[in-house]
Parts: sequence; C-alpha cells; structure tokens
Amino acid sequence: MPSIRAVLIWAALAVAVCVPIAIAAWSPLLAWREPVYIGAGFAGIVAMALLLIQPLLAGGHLPGLPGRPGRQVHRWFGIALVLLVMAHVGGLWVTSAPDVIDALLFASPTPFSVWGVVAMWAVFAAALLALFRKSLRLSPAVWRIGHTGLAVVIVVGTVVHALLIEGAMGVVSKALFCLALAVVMTKVVMDLAIGALKRRRR
Repeated sequence: MPSIRAVLIWAALAVAVCVPIAIAAWSPLLAWREPVYIGAGFAGIVAMALLLIQPLLAGGHLPGLPGRPGRQVHRWFGIALVLLVMAHVGGLWVTSAPDVIDALLFASPTPFSVWGVVAMWAVFAAALLALFRKSLRLSPAVWRIGHTGLAVVIVVGTVVHALLIEGAMGVVSKALFCLALAVVMTKVVMDLAIGALKRRRR
C-alpha cells in the first residue's frame, strides 16, 4: 500500500501537470484557430509537462520509480519529448512557415521565438548525446555534466519562451508551472552536484 507521502507527491504532480493543460483547453484564444495550430500548441504544453517530470525521474524522486526503473521511464519520456517538440514546430510550420523560418534563423522580431529555438536545439542535442553516449565513450562525470547542462538550457529556454508568449495557458497557472519547473530543475542539479562532490571526497 502506498504511503501518504507517495500519494501526496503523485497528487501534486498530477495537479501541476493537468491544471495548466485543462486551463489551456478551455481558453477562448483557441476559438477560430486551425486544428493544426491548436495541436501544435498542445504538443508544446505537453512537452513542458514532461520537462517537469524528467528531472524527477532522473533524480529518483518519484515514489515507485527509483534507480533503474526511473531512468528507463526517463529515456522513454525523452523520446516522447523529442517527438512533441517536432510536432510543435512542424504544426507551426504548416500554419506559418515564414515565421518558423525566421525563428530558426534567429531573425524573428518576437523575442520568445529565440528562446524557443534555443530550447529546441538543446532538446535535440541532449537526445543525440544520450543516443551516442557509448559510441563517444564518455566518462560518467562528463556525461552527467553534458546532459545536465543541456537540461538546464532546455528548462531556462522553455520557461522564458513560455512566459513571453500570450497564449492559451493561463497567466497565473503558467507562471506557477514555470516556477515549479525551475525549482525542480534547481533541486535536481544541486543534488547531482552534491553527489559528485561526495564521490570525489571518497
């Protein structure tokens, strides 16, 4: 039987993930929007939700998913994250290819586009680093630094990207979600740094 602490953790995570998605689903800003545009937007929102879960999985902070099981789910969610980012960008390409081209070339007049593109390339880089980890023969320390560094870039880029957009996500719920994302990422990075320091002392 799960403990009260485990139930509370999973309940809090469910609320943090589902509430912003539900608010976005009922947003009046979606009226008259093309289905492809709406799908692209929700692909981005779900990708943000995965970004909140990924550090928790990597750090072994989710009840019932410690160690290897958590890392395995982390890998599958990483694949899902790449696919969602591709769906997000691809859907926007279908609705407005010139805007996407400007964003990819860092020529867009909207500041949020730059942050989104930086986060996108960091997602792809993190995925490629994980895919070719054995081929590159990276030491565990180098791997952790590289993957964690890219994860920080992804989170920072995504948070700024989301906060600068006036989209379907509610202003308050989006701000709270971004705060939670930043707090979780900071906690996991600090834990990894402390763990690495302890290993060096040994």
